[in-house]
Formats: sequence, structure tokens, C-alpha cells
Amino acid sequence: MIKVLAFVNLPLNLTMAKQSAGILLFRKINGQLQVFLVHPGGPFYINKDNGSWSIPKGEFLDDEDPLIAAKREFFEETGQAIDGNFIGLAPIQQKGGKRVYAWAIEGDIDHETIVSNTFEMEWPPRSGKVKNFPEVDRAGWFSVDEAKVKINAAQMGLVEELALGVA
Repeated sequence: MIKVLAFVNLPLNLTMAKQSAGILLFRKINGQLQVFLVHPGGPFYINKDNGSWSIPKGEFLDDEDPLIAAKREFFEETGQAIDGNFIGLAPIQQKGGKRVYAWAIEGDIDHETIVSNTFEMEWPPRSGKVKNFPEVDRAGWFSVDEAKVKINAAQMGLVEELALGVA
């Protein structure tokens, strides 16, 4: 007897590793390199700081251009469009297996005026109440040394590669 398994309404990327694209914005102040990082919003990150920050990034599909996706995600997480001469960085792999493609670009934005998109989730758990949370709750400019403490450990390689390239 042959059993046939039917998979109905499953996401197309169920077995594919997730991938994200992002932008590592940088500037130089008095000759010192600074990088722009964002802190994830929502209840799980409210009391987390070191190791929780990230470059503005988000998932994209296989048929999307990763740089276009990175620009879209930057806008969604900061409310600011970005364009110019992007520098491709070596992709990194995060702890959960997600591959992150990133581009660096020199620029300057006011980290205190970002406007992030939002997401909904049931909170508190099993309460039946759905709440809205910003995808990013704050942003900041950090020296390379500060960024190495703040950023998700897997993304540290992006900052290090940038620092070597613009030194």
C-alpha cells in the first residue's frame, strides 16, 4: 500500500533556509567610523540590549533582488529611503541558519526620528489580546567597538569587514 501525503496551504519556502538582506549605514565623525544599528521592538526584546541590535534588514524571496529588498527593509524599519553607491559585504550566517546579505553605504540620518513599521501579536501569551508593536523600537550610531558589543554576534563580521575596508 502506498500512502500519499498532501501538503495543503504550506508556505513555498517551508524547507528552504531563510534569507535576509540589509544595509549597514556608516559615517565618519572626527575621523572615527560609526555604524547605524537598530534595536528590535516587541515584548521579547524590551529588556535586552547587548547582542540584540542589528543592521536594518528583513527577509526576501528567492525571486527578489537582494539589494532592492535591503533598501525596502531599510525604509520599513527607519521610515527613510536610501540610495547611492552601495558596497557589497560578504554574506554571514546567523545562529538559526538564516543567511544575511548586506551592503554598506556612507550616509547620515537622525536616529531619533526613525519611524518603523509595526507587527501584531497576541500579548500577553494566551490572553486573546492582540497588540501592535514597532518592528524597531530605537536606533543609534555606534563606534566600531561599541557596535561589537551591541550587535547580534553573527553580524559582527559585517562591521569588522566594513572597518577594514574604510580604514
